[in-house]
Amino acid sequence: MVNKHVLNLNRLGLVLVVFVVVLGAFTRLVDAGLGCPDWPGCYGHLLWPNDSEEIARAEQAFPDAPVDLDKTWPEMVHRYFAGALLLVVAALTWVAWRTRPPHAIREISTALLVLIICQAAFGAWTVTLKLWPQVVTAHLLGGFATFSLLWVLYLRQGGASSLRLTPGDIHTLRPHGLLALAVVIIQIALGGWVSSNYAALACADFPTCFGSFSPPMDVAQGFDIFQGIGPNYLGGLMENEARVAIHWFHRLGAVVVLLVVAALVWRLWSRNPRLAALTGALLVIQLVLGTLNIVWSLPLAVATAHNAVGALLLLAMVTVNFAPPKEAVANELG
Repeated sequence: MVNKHVLNLNRLGLVLVVFVVVLGAFTRLVDAGLGCPDWPGCYGHLLWPNDSEEIARAEQAFPDAPVDLDKTWPEMVHRYFAGALLLVVAALTWVAWRTRPPHAIREISTALLVLIICQAAFGAWTVTLKLWPQVVTAHLLGGFATFSLLWVLYLRQGGASSLRLTPGDIHTLRPHGLLALAVVIIQIALGGWVSSNYAALACADFPTCFGSFSPPMDVAQGFDIFQGIGPNYLGGLMENEARVAIHWFHRLGAVVVLLVVAALVWRLWSRNPRLAALTGALLVIQLVLGTLNIVWSLPLAVATAHNAVGALLLLAMVTVNFAPPKEAVANELG
């Protein structure tokens, strides 16, 4: 049977992780990743310095990091939501092991707890390593992985029953579904690399880049994942041709995602029209948002939505690949 406590904590975790993902995107986009130069506090405060005396003491303690209230609060609100998510997942894991639900639910909840602890470490390194792109991108991927595992846990407890496939359809679509999942994950990683290297505006025109479908670019520097650390990556350190390479590969990745996922939607239509329609709608919205980011020069609301819809498209791919058939869930949960 479904354990109501685990299920309720799972639902609360899903709500919180939406806020964490969206706030994380917002924090990056308003350049607030270093809004607090220390961790886990903010200039030594549990929240952030507010009045003139607190700000003066904070700037004396951190002379190289002037207080900017427009950047301190997004960073700390994001941290507190992430901390709340950690507590919820810890409680979920404790209840899962104490009440002995099916093995898969205990294992997923434990993996979630380990992942979120790692995410906390990456959050700290994001600050201490001054927005090193490798850490920022890994932190983004960890957030999306957390969202995905919470969703898998929800699916294993019977959630989203209308989005399930039959065992035969799962077997038939498995190779295509895994390919679609892989290209979406790679595209998300590319998007994280674009964001962490400040390459979103490297090409200002669309569909070309500087009027060309083969713009001058430095692929080697753009994808040098072994670049050194520091001193501070706020604003990015790469030359523009390297940023063009990152941006252009992300655009090419969008074309691959379109072809692979659209073909999957077409195959899904006769098997589960609701899942097909949802996936197709998310794909179209994501492509439109990505295009608007370019032609409108990265408006905050559109860029934040682009991150959120990317996470939802990933969940659609996770559903195709990992949602057990309804009868299998009924048998497992009794």
